[in-house]
Amino acid sequence: MDKKAFRNLSYGVYTVTAWDNGRPTGCTANSAMQITSSPATIAVSINHDNYTNSVIKELGKFAIAIIAEDSDATVIGRFGFMTGRDTDKFDGVPYTVRGMMPIPDTACAYICCNVIDKMETATHTVFLGEVTDAGVTRSATPMTYAYYHNVIKGKTAKNAPTATL
Repeated sequence: MDKKAFRNLSYGVYTVTAWDNGRPTGCTANSAMQITSSPATIAVSINHDNYTNSVIKELGKFAIAIIAEDSDATVIGRFGFMTGRDTDKFDGVPYTVRGMMPIPDTACAYICCNVIDKMETATHTVFLGEVTDAGVTRSATPMTYAYYHNVIKGKTAKNAPTATL
C-alpha cells in the first residue's frame, strides 16, 4: 500500500480548544470535518495521549479554531508540540472567548460544539459535536495541511492521525 496517497486527502489545520478548570487549553489537529448540516454536527479526532482529549471528555465541549494561512507558525507549533498538562499553551497567545470557548486570534473562523457521542480507536478518540455557535472572525484564507507542509515546511506531531504517512 502506498500511504502517500493519503496526502491527497484534503485536510485543514485547526486548534481544538477547551476549558481546563477555567484555563484555556488546546492542541493542533488536522482531522476535523462536518458530518451533518441539520443539526450541524462536527467530528474531530484527538490522540489519546493528548491532554486535550481528557479535557474534552471531562468538559463535554470543544471548539475548533480554523487556522489561517497568515497565522504565526510558532502558534501552530506551540499547540502541536507541547503538552497542556504542564504548559499554559495560551500564555502569550491572544485569544477571544466566542461561544463561551477560547479561540486563538490566529483563527479565521471558529465552531463550538457540545459532545454528543464519541468513538474510541486504538490511538484516537473521534468526538462528535453538535454545533452550538460558529462564526467568521476575520477575512483570511484557511490553512490546508498541504500548505502547512509545502509552504511553511511544518512537521507532523507524533500524535497526529497522519503521523505515519
